[in-house]
Amino acid sequence: MQRFYSNGKLMLTGEYLVLDGARALALPTKFGQDLVVNPASDKKIHWKSYDADHSVWFEDTIDFSDIRDENDREKQDSVRHTLVTMLREAYLLNRSLIDNSDGYSVTTHLTFPKHWGLGTSSTLINNIAQWLDIDAYTLLKNSFGGSGYDIACAQNDFPLLYRLENGDPVVETAAFRPAFASQLYFVYLNKKQNSRTAIASYYKHREGIDRQVSVIDGITEAILHANTLSDFAELLEKHEATMGDVLDMTPVKHLLFPDFNGTVKSLGAWGGDFVLAISSEDPKTYFAGKGYTTVIPYLDMVL
Repeated sequence: MQRFYSNGKLMLTGEYLVLDGARALALPTKFGQDLVVNPASDKKIHWKSYDADHSVWFEDTIDFSDIRDENDREKQDSVRHTLVTMLREAYLLNRSLIDNSDGYSVTTHLTFPKHWGLGTSSTLINNIAQWLDIDAYTLLKNSFGGSGYDIACAQNDFPLLYRLENGDPVVETAAFRPAFASQLYFVYLNKKQNSRTAIASYYKHREGIDRQVSVIDGITEAILHANTLSDFAELLEKHEATMGDVLDMTPVKHLLFPDFNGTVKSLGAWGGDFVLAISSEDPKTYFAGKGYTTVIPYLDMVL
C-alpha cells in the first residue's frame, strides 16, 4: 500500500492577477485529500472516491487501454472523463503507470466537503504526481491549467507568496501570522465556483493590467506588515475595490452583505466558494440569518 496526502488551498490576495505575474498570498488549509494505492491484477484501475462524510461520491473502473489509447467516450464534463484525462497526461509523463503495472485499486478521501472548493482537483493532481514521481505543475498545466498556486499550497504547510515568472512558479514562505487571527472567519457562500470559467471571464477584462498588478503587489506587501486589525481590514477593502474595477464586478460585501459590521473579501474566483470576514464579534449569527451556516474561524482553517 502507498498513501499520499495534499493540503487544500485558499488565496487571500492576488486572485486572477496572479495569472499575469502578481504575487498572491496563499494559505494552505488544515483540510485536504489523500490517495491510497494498492496493486491489482487485471490491467485496470478500480477507483473509489470518498467525500468528507465518508459517502462514495465517485466510483468506476478504468481500463488501461482507456488511458493509453484515449478510448474514453464519456461527456467532457463528466467526472470519469476528467479523471481519465488527468491519468492520460500523467501516463505521458511517466509511462510506468501502465507499462510496468498489472493494475491498481485506488481510493481517495477528502477531509472537507467536495463542494467547498478547497481543491478537490488540485489535491488529486498533486497526489497523483507524488505517486508517479512527476512534476505536479506540469501535470496541472497539461490537464486543468491555472496559475498553480493551489499546487504550491498542496505541497507546503505554511502561508506562501506565489507568483509566475516567465510562466514558471516561484514559491516563497510568507511571514503571515496575524495577531488578530481570532477575529478572522471564513464563510462558505453555498455554491462552488468554476475556476476555469472565472479565469476565462477574467481574460476579457485585462486592459491596463500591468498597473493593476503593481497596485495589488503593493497591497499584498502592506498586508504582510499590517500590525492592527483596522489596517488589515482597510487593505483588504482596497484590494476588493481594485479587483472590482479590474473584473467590472460588484464586491461581495456590497452585493450580499451591505449591512455587515465589518469587512468581507472574496477569495479566489469571485462569486462562490469562501469569503473572508473580519469581525470583532463572532459573526455566525449574522451569516446564519442570511442563509450561510458554514463559518470557520481562521485558526481552524489555515495551517
